[in-house]
Amino acid sequence: MFFKRFYDEDLAQASYMVGCQKTGECLVIDPIRDIQTYLDEAQAQKLRVTHVTETHIHADYLSGGRELALATEAQFLVSDEGGEGWEYTYSTPNMQKLKHGDTFMVGNVKVEVRHTPGHTPESISFLVSDTPRGPEPVMYFTGDFVFVGDIGRPDLLDEAAGGQDTRFKGAKDMFHSLKTQFVNLPAYVQVWPAHGSGSACGKSLGAVPSTTVGYETDLSWWGKYVKNDDEQGFTDELLSGQPDAPLYYGRMKTQNRDGMAVLGEVAPLPELSAAEANAKMEAGVMLIDPRSKEAYHAAAPQYSINLPTPNKLETWAGWLLRPEDRDYLLLAQDAEQAEDLRRRLWMVGLDNVVGFVKSVDGLDTKAVPPIQPAKVAQHEGALILDVRNKTEYKGGHIPGATQLHAGRVAWKLDELPKDRPIIVHCQSGARSAAAASFLGSEGFEVLEIAGGFENWEKQQPEQVERD
Repeated sequence: MFFKRFYDEDLAQASYMVGCQKTGECLVIDPIRDIQTYLDEAQAQKLRVTHVTETHIHADYLSGGRELALATEAQFLVSDEGGEGWEYTYSTPNMQKLKHGDTFMVGNVKVEVRHTPGHTPESISFLVSDTPRGPEPVMYFTGDFVFVGDIGRPDLLDEAAGGQDTRFKGAKDMFHSLKTQFVNLPAYVQVWPAHGSGSACGKSLGAVPSTTVGYETDLSWWGKYVKNDDEQGFTDELLSGQPDAPLYYGRMKTQNRDGMAVLGEVAPLPELSAAEANAKMEAGVMLIDPRSKEAYHAAAPQYSINLPTPNKLETWAGWLLRPEDRDYLLLAQDAEQAEDLRRRLWMVGLDNVVGFVKSVDGLDTKAVPPIQPAKVAQHEGALILDVRNKTEYKGGHIPGATQLHAGRVAWKLDELPKDRPIIVHCQSGARSAAAASFLGSEGFEVLEIAGGFENWEKQQPEQVERD
């Protein structure tokens, strides 16, 4: 049996390839939209992609399942669980719906479908057996059901997709799924989840890539509740302290349910002159500037947003940019970097990139230096906007600051003032660079606090407020 894990560090997202070398077939689980990585790996291993599947309708990234299935003419296998409102509403060639207990073969590899609701109602997991070695399961692809050190949060539908108290039913379902579809499996079965540390799909995901059924059952925080049949204690702990959910998750969930756009063959991005870029930006196109925040502060292009690479381009683009609003340009040193940035933006559904420009030379720019913490008090009447998550805010914040997670700013513009300055900060200055540049591009008068709350607390520790 062939196995490989693919991992996107930005969104902390894992996808997998499982193959049978004897028959030359392989399955891809939870693929991203940049499908070339799977095509290249299959070719290198002399395998054919014959099956493509998803563990659930994703909310944190745009799936590449449909794209890959169409490109390879593979069977596209998706959940038929969850009931009304949780069905995939589109069809595509070779699409097949899966129910709990269904099995299928990828060469000599057996895949059994387990319905594991909790994170979402339609979630399924895949229990894999390498049949030439025996009928016993060896790997469990759990999607957002069980992570390393945590489990999928059941409150995302309330937090980001307009649900009403679905978290309580989700927590109940998760407890039942753990009791019936996890702890009763052999302890040695390897667990391969869809996310790792840094994902907003749980609150304390581990950094190592995999775990086992026995390890999680015996040592995870939830194991004691399941063993003692303490559903209320489990629910209380599961729902407490979950981080803010970015509001773009609602858009992504809908796109993945109703049918993400198929990219197909894409033409190279055109390189624009400074004059051409200025003209497009004057017409409403936004420039995505991936330079460091320091370089951006020294020369910020008009109509631009600062999304510093390499760490969080996809995450912050999802937080702040809405594909239905406008087209986008990239600032990139060459065509290769522009292509890399474009492919990363595909992850969050930002397909409408229309070109790139190599330099800020010739663009309309201005300096936007951040202010030192001691200068904040001089801006009487300004709104102090804390774009950290609510748990960070409760741990300590600037007196009078308003908390609004950076992943919700783009949806709350009508609640922010345009008649007075907004002083934006996060913990150390990275998230606020993105949020402040976005607000500036939307016509707000914006200042940033140099070094964020971390610097403010260091200089004025006696003024920190804690909830």
